[in-house]
Amino acid sequence: MEQPIINVAFAGNPNCGKTTLFNAYTGARLKVANWPGVTVEKKEGVFRFHEFQYKLVDLPGIYSLTCYSTEEILSRQYLLEDEVDVVVDVADASNLERNLYLTLQLIELGKPVVLALNMMDIVEERGMELDIHRLPEMLGIPVVPVSARKRTGLEVLMHAVAHHQGKANNEGLEHHHDIKCQSHHKHNHHKEFAMVYSDDIEDKIDDLEARLLDTYPGIVNPRWHAIKMLEKDPEVMKNYPIRTDDIVDRNYEHEIINQKYDFIEEIIDEVLLNRSKKQAATEKIDHWLTHPTWGMPIFFGIMALVFLLTFAVGDWIAGGFEVVISAFSKGVFNGMTALNLGPALISLVCDGIIVGVGGILTFLPNIFMLFLALAFLEDSGYMSRVAYVMDGLMGRMGLSGRAFIPMLLGFGCTVPAVMSARTLEDTRDRLRTIMVVPFMSCSARLPIYVLFSKMFFGGYAMAAAFSMYVIGLVVAIIVALIYSRVVCRNEEKNCLLIELPEYKSPNARTIMIYVWEKIKDYLTKAGTTIFVGSVLLWVVMNFGPSGMITDVSESFAASIGKFLVPVLAPAGLGLWQIGVALISGIAAKELVVSSCSVLFSMNINSDTGIEAFHRTLNAMGFGNLNAYVLMIFCLLYIPCIATIATIHKETNSWKWTIGMIFMQLLIAWGVAVLIFQAGSCLI
Repeated sequence: MEQPIINVAFAGNPNCGKTTLFNAYTGARLKVANWPGVTVEKKEGVFRFHEFQYKLVDLPGIYSLTCYSTEEILSRQYLLEDEVDVVVDVADASNLERNLYLTLQLIELGKPVVLALNMMDIVEERGMELDIHRLPEMLGIPVVPVSARKRTGLEVLMHAVAHHQGKANNEGLEHHHDIKCQSHHKHNHHKEFAMVYSDDIEDKIDDLEARLLDTYPGIVNPRWHAIKMLEKDPEVMKNYPIRTDDIVDRNYEHEIINQKYDFIEEIIDEVLLNRSKKQAATEKIDHWLTHPTWGMPIFFGIMALVFLLTFAVGDWIAGGFEVVISAFSKGVFNGMTALNLGPALISLVCDGIIVGVGGILTFLPNIFMLFLALAFLEDSGYMSRVAYVMDGLMGRMGLSGRAFIPMLLGFGCTVPAVMSARTLEDTRDRLRTIMVVPFMSCSARLPIYVLFSKMFFGGYAMAAAFSMYVIGLVVAIIVALIYSRVVCRNEEKNCLLIELPEYKSPNARTIMIYVWEKIKDYLTKAGTTIFVGSVLLWVVMNFGPSGMITDVSESFAASIGKFLVPVLAPAGLGLWQIGVALISGIAAKELVVSSCSVLFSMNINSDTGIEAFHRTLNAMGFGNLNAYVLMIFCLLYIPCIATIATIHKETNSWKWTIGMIFMQLLIAWGVAVLIFQAGSCLI
């Protein structure tokens, strides 16, 4: 017999632990996509518990349902749909006062709501206590303490969801208001609703409700719609047009907000004990990490440590990968030879596919370590501090500190970094941020840095690779600064408003799910884009105008590369193989490495192969300075195809997208030429 399905929406403020709780239920069994027509991520997962099947939807982190941002609009639209059976409001118990504003709004929507109090351990660490018996009396909804990190309270929460589905909120309300605060309204709404407004506002709500029911008899939750009309909500006014001018003489949004917070303060006073007993450890840590002077050096020190681990630990693990890939390649070659397969097919598989894809897989441990470190920093709550620390510097280049968050995401992958720029409210800020994000060194460039820094800089490999991240940041700052001075010099700077969440011990399960998703994307790319790219590269290398050739200098690839030699020569990149590798990098930056492996007929899956590649390049006059310039050019030139498509989708402008491509090409060529020519004079 098929189990009944309960559709559950997870809602909550950013950094409340909502996604960690969602992952605790769904694990890696989740589906990630965008909302139709909008670049806002939507996560869904399904799991079974007792006699029910639960379909969970993780909504974007929001502070309210006021419809100022895309996330708020989408979340509210989804919650209003008939599909949602129960809303799980995940609240950070250590910041209950801030989280309860969204809770009250969710209750007013009229859907069954269950409040999941997360991070109770932080409340206990601060020496405070929460009266979880009094809180549901005041809100009229079930309240379940949970710990997403420790995976406690999960079954109780889903049991409450199953029990509460189909039931109205506000059952068994006990406000216990002081007599002088009691309403004299004609209806005793304190027995009906958790949130009750002043008599004047309640009278208007009643009048609007009556008018809405007369005009739209089938309307669901007329009280919520009436409240939104008092706030002059454009969406509600458009969908339910009625005469309101005789009732709504002005916008009551500020009064409604203030009265909500008055009620929240009343709740906090009753349910939160020993609020000021102990100073939060967060404040002590932030004294240094957000210090006006030391905050930025500490950030760069942390990032340097991240890349030290990426190289030291990643290279150690990579040794095992090299042995496995080398043995696999040798086994495939011997097997195909024993089967008397044609030389062309053997070359395609061994010299094209295995060398190309295998060369990328060799750097998987380095990628893993980078994502692991970034996930650790993000889950601990540090990343928001970086935006705060960088606000002063970002302000001088015409951006708010919030724009630094997409730039940080760019260290992982440029595509989601460009997409995250939509969280910036100002359109001009958004475009400027999209313009500089591609200068951040995404993980796809890391194999290029690892290969060439190991070959040419020995013990200074980590420093050479880390300098790419610094140079990318510096170039981004200079570009944004010039743009703000020339194009936007009269604009007013946007102030930074950002939440600094509590520090917490990173959750191992959340980190591993995050890292696995990133590694899976990397492996998928290796199995698709890089596979196809390696095959195409082998074809253009082994075929020319006269058909299949044995001399690679007569191939189509050589013709393309030789055409680019005069352009790249001033930058010290005058080898036709380098030109072809750079073109292949437009499909995916990792292809630069696999292309070099194929183009120079070198197996770089082992230290021996890398040393042989180094000797070959040196013999061709390609030395340390050339290698460093190549790394810089790969850092600054055209982003991958996926990023270009995302930029066009986000800006909805081919003019802006093509302009960015030419700008990056010009900057990459100019900086590369400058460094090579200056270096040639000094060396």
